[in-house]
Amino acid sequence: MYAETFKKLIEELKQLPGIGPKSAQRLAFYILQSSGKDIGQLVEAIKAAKEKLKHCSVCFNITDIDPCKICADESRDTSQLCVVGEPKDLMAIERSREYNGKYHVLGGLISPLDGVGPDNLRMKELIQRLNKGSHKEIILAISATTEGEATNIYLSRLLKPLGIKLTRLAYGLPIGADMDYADEATLSKALEGRREL
Repeated sequence: MYAETFKKLIEELKQLPGIGPKSAQRLAFYILQSSGKDIGQLVEAIKAAKEKLKHCSVCFNITDIDPCKICADESRDTSQLCVVGEPKDLMAIERSREYNGKYHVLGGLISPLDGVGPDNLRMKELIQRLNKGSHKEIILAISATTEGEATNIYLSRLLKPLGIKLTRLAYGLPIGADMDYADEATLSKALEGRREL
């Protein structure tokens, strides 16, 4: 029933994470009803993000400057290193305003079914960073999913021999949920209640 161009727009929007057929259709109608200026600004923002955003050379967070603002911030506690799976997890922890240390973004989680093993993640960079730094605590802030647990187990075996205090977030986060869906209070309590592995 739809024009081919409109159907193509819906199909492309459905490729976005969390967007099903109905949401894609609503977004397509919104785009059609928006002014050319609004759509132009959206297109420019997408282009700018693709052109200017990169990974920080220190922590691998998404940034438009290198090193990122967190790594460059000298007021942050350099004795703590919080290891997360994705930049979205780092942002979730930052929203809690409970953590003032540094981060390391792995770039995913171990998932053998998806062909993602430790060699596909930034494990080597993590070890190099820990060998260079003076960290007193490593906090594993990995989502409580099957892949997250596999990653936690691997990291604990990898990092224990370094002799640095190793903790993980408390189980205040719902099992099977991604960290970016947790509210600030839950993340705050999870950080407060972390325990040594």
